[in-house]
Amino acid sequence: MNFETGFAGDSLEAENARVRNRRRMMLIGGAIVLVLAAVFIWSRLTKKEAAVAVDTVPRVTVVVPGSVTVSATINTTGSLAARREMPVGVVGEGGEVSSVLVEPGAWVRTGQVLARVERSVQTQERASAAAELEVARADARLAENDLSRAQALVGRGFISKADLDRKTATRDSAVARVRVAQAQLGQQRARLNRLDIKAPADGLVLTRTVEPGQIIGASSGVLFRIAKGGQIEMLARVGETDLLSLRVGDRAEVTPVGGSQSYEGHIWQISPVVDPQSRQGSARIALTYNRELRPGGFAGARIVSGTAKLPVLPESAIQNDDKGSYVFIVNAQNAVERRNVKIGQVSAAGVSITQGLTGNEQVATLAGGFLTTGQKVQPERQKAAAK
Repeated sequence: MNFETGFAGDSLEAENARVRNRRRMMLIGGAIVLVLAAVFIWSRLTKKEAAVAVDTVPRVTVVVPGSVTVSATINTTGSLAARREMPVGVVGEGGEVSSVLVEPGAWVRTGQVLARVERSVQTQERASAAAELEVARADARLAENDLSRAQALVGRGFISKADLDRKTATRDSAVARVRVAQAQLGQQRARLNRLDIKAPADGLVLTRTVEPGQIIGASSGVLFRIAKGGQIEMLARVGETDLLSLRVGDRAEVTPVGGSQSYEGHIWQISPVVDPQSRQGSARIALTYNRELRPGGFAGARIVSGTAKLPVLPESAIQNDDKGSYVFIVNAQNAVERRNVKIGQVSAAGVSITQGLTGNEQVATLAGGFLTTGQKVQPERQKAAAK
């Protein structure tokens, strides 16, 4: 009886041990599941936080401009004028204008009559001088004949040597009077010719300030203005710094104010001095005649003074403040830096940078006010301008 009771007690205790072991294994398994769940949740949260952190860094579009061959150009303004302007006024004694033969815009030849002055008195004076010349010539012929006869008779003793000398002197005086009369006639002709207002050279008549019936004289001033050969030029005003880069022969495009057509020209003279007040000099641009190029008008010019390899950026990349022009670049650590630059030509391709960049930097193309020096960004590169 005691044996059986002892055997049953052992069985019950073994069963309780097995139950406890199962419970322990279930607790351990649950703990492991909880740990794994916690690790999984923590990793997910970490990734999400990292993603959120990444998303808070702004993306910035950048460009590495490199070096592009651009024309070194200077944009300037100035006035149009005749390259060689010839003022024409009264040369002779003047008088009443009888007729004006040309109008502004007319082409004239050297010596062409522009206006005539009334000449009735001078014509009569020339006729009188011509008549006096004929009288002197007649007297000279008579004196020559007398001398010839005297020379034939002197050998026969009919005329003395003294009479022959007197006749010789008379002949010489008559010849001299002919020369005087010729000079006086030539003088009258010259005075008559000087009454005509003539063109000193081929060219284009620019202005006319004389009318028929007007009394003109030496004090009348300029009656006509002529552009020699029709040549026109632009007097371009250029800053002293840009003046140093210009050379005679540099090509230029001139556009009159109010017009859309540009005209080719070239620099033929550069001012040797600079105005001390404006700090500017002049570049004289020679142009071929065109009726749209009117002396006295205003025009703009684009002067090409060579080529250079420079970085070219979109205009949106350029910022300005009281310190000048600048751009934002993204360095190797993806941090923003300010870089001061000097801009050059502005064209359809962009803005050329003459100082401040090598062309190998990552430049922010939209450098708005949201960027600050030292800020971390995500650079996204775009294609640079064609080289």
